[in-house]
Amino acid sequence: MPDTSTPTRRAPELSLTLANPSPTPVLDRPVSTPMDPVHRGDVPWSTTARPSHRSSSFDEPVPLPAPRGPVSGALIDLLSGDAEASVDLRLLRWRGDPTQATTDDDLQLALWLAYEQHYRGLSGVDDRWEWHPELVWARRRWEQHLLDGLRSETDDLASWDGLDPTSGRARVQAVLNELASADVEPSLSKFLMREATSRQFGEFLIHRSLYHLKEADPHTWAIPRLSGSVKAAMVTIQADEYGGGAMPAMHAQLFRTLLMDWDLHDTYGHYLDHVPGVTLLATNLISMFGLHRRWRGALVGHLAMFEMTSSVPNGRYARGHRRLGGGEEAALFFDEHVVADSVHDQIALHDLAGGLADHEPQLVDDIIFGARCAAYADAAFARHVFDRWGTGVSSLRRPVDLGTGVAS
Repeated sequence: MPDTSTPTRRAPELSLTLANPSPTPVLDRPVSTPMDPVHRGDVPWSTTARPSHRSSSFDEPVPLPAPRGPVSGALIDLLSGDAEASVDLRLLRWRGDPTQATTDDDLQLALWLAYEQHYRGLSGVDDRWEWHPELVWARRRWEQHLLDGLRSETDDLASWDGLDPTSGRARVQAVLNELASADVEPSLSKFLMREATSRQFGEFLIHRSLYHLKEADPHTWAIPRLSGSVKAAMVTIQADEYGGGAMPAMHAQLFRTLLMDWDLHDTYGHYLDHVPGVTLLATNLISMFGLHRRWRGALVGHLAMFEMTSSVPNGRYARGHRRLGGGEEAALFFDEHVVADSVHDQIALHDLAGGLADHEPQLVDDIIFGARCAAYADAAFARHVFDRWGTGVSSLRRPVDLGTGVAS
């Protein structure tokens, strides 16, 4: 935070008035927007102790969270036990509404816990559960529910009508460009830039922490599944995500600095219990695509859409951060994405997605599907946040005291 005698942040009560809160927000495109004046607000910054931050650069396994339904409850009980014990698969069958699969709290938490065993792991859980055949079988059923839901939600997102169907590269680039240039109001990044309170901006960071503290890891699963110039393009992008091998420049590390600047916990997975299923969807999508070679095309399409829609929103986030009194060192997370992703977007569109369409034309539809899923996940998250803020309530499952970063 800037060094002032009375540190402050603008933190009025949650309020948001939308002319029509129901439209589905989609991804942003560059537009000329006048800057708002910088101000520090009128509510004193919390005088309570900051949360204790990590003294180590190494992540610890994530503690098991509270269950959110019968499936996640049965899974948590299972993971707490013996990995050699028999599994009653009937308890792990999700019987929810298929139309709610993409955002259902119970299903999304079950998937997140199953996937997390391939990353930092779960505290107190035997590592042998990672590839337990019966648990993998159950996870495949959950993934099928998710895929069915995604297909029903994304079929109408961009098309290639009128394009030469024999040109895979042309189809991929046309659809990705259409998705990336869509600009339907209300825009979450514009709201965070111009109007969000400190409380709302802090909630946004809490949501994002579930992905950004493992940023790049899920997409990196693609590297051993690609080859030639397509692999080179992927490595070029990922190398920047990992700071070129310098730990302080890793994007996940930059995000930790941002969290600390906002007096939020920077511990990996700390806010798992606080975020809804629609937040977990964002990471679950990439994990699902990354852990299956057959979905390598979707993983590439997802990353391409990520990169093509990153630079402009991050510029807006940076303005919102500074407007609310955020520190310059912390703003580097946003500034870095503005610079890096303005280059990555061209590599991702032409060399990565376009290159894969040339070399493996049978994956064209998968590349497009992955890009559509990325667009849908962003829109679903924005819709959730606006719907909650529009009624004056927190967008989190469990509110957080944003003066201390601890649960309220």
